[in-house]
Amino acid sequence: MNFAKISTAVVVTSLMSAPTLAAGKPYSPFSVSVSRISTFEADVSDQGQSIQRDTWLLGAKTAIPINRQWSIGISVNYDKLNFDWAQDNQMLFANNIQPWGDVDRYGAGVSLVYRPNEQWMFMLAPKLQYAYADGASSSNAQSYGIVGSGMYRFGNGNMLGLGVAYLNDISEVRTVPYLAVNWQISDKLKLSNPFSAGFSGPAGLELSYQFSDSLDMGFGASKRTQRFLVADDEQTIEIDEWVSFLRAGWSVTDSLMLNGYAGYYFNSEMELNSPETVEEIDNQAALALALEYKF
Repeated sequence: MNFAKISTAVVVTSLMSAPTLAAGKPYSPFSVSVSRISTFEADVSDQGQSIQRDTWLLGAKTAIPINRQWSIGISVNYDKLNFDWAQDNQMLFANNIQPWGDVDRYGAGVSLVYRPNEQWMFMLAPKLQYAYADGASSSNAQSYGIVGSGMYRFGNGNMLGLGVAYLNDISEVRTVPYLAVNWQISDKLKLSNPFSAGFSGPAGLELSYQFSDSLDMGFGASKRTQRFLVADDEQTIEIDEWVSFLRAGWSVTDSLMLNGYAGYYFNSEMELNSPETVEEIDNQAALALALEYKF
């Protein structure tokens, strides 16, 4: 799960960044972000092993309108995932692999948004990612894919649509459908996507409440996936889990946004692809802090 990926769906972000729609706010085509995620310790299967995870996420993105119908976005990110095992020398997955330590993850993407009229909007976003643990080669850790979506804008400004992500991940191909939504239920209450769909999973759903111009709070949930290479013979680990979270957001200035999260991971499991073996992870709590600056 990536709390740092929490943002409106890519297609909505690209639309709302256009100067014609950024009502009352300065247009900021560039942004940078830094986030820290820490989980509490959790038992792995029933073999006396436990794990605690810490993650740093760094990202930069831009969304630039070309004209009234077309806009383009570019994003890059680097993530550092640390896996702290209670027993570093204890074998995992039926004694098939040793615990790993750090995982490096690099990613880049381009999004192209087309608005034929005031109601419809379509997006295509190719993505590239490298994710590998210490000791594995980055050249064997490539993943690529494309996310597409279509959204309809109603007369009241609310938006609803469908999307799908086709992902040629390390040693596995996945297709991930998702609901794209940006729905203002009332003056204060909104339903939207907290994540960008991609290698980490679908876009999820978040219900948020706006207390003031600078303070809001949200509750959301989604299924999250992390897949990375652990050995050069195409051995991969996939961590698949559900996460629910409570978010508190503070717009410090028009340019600076701070979000704090209290999360809970459940139905978590790790899978080794070869030989295929699964280890369950106990439910665990998590805390995260995300900072974004627009300029």
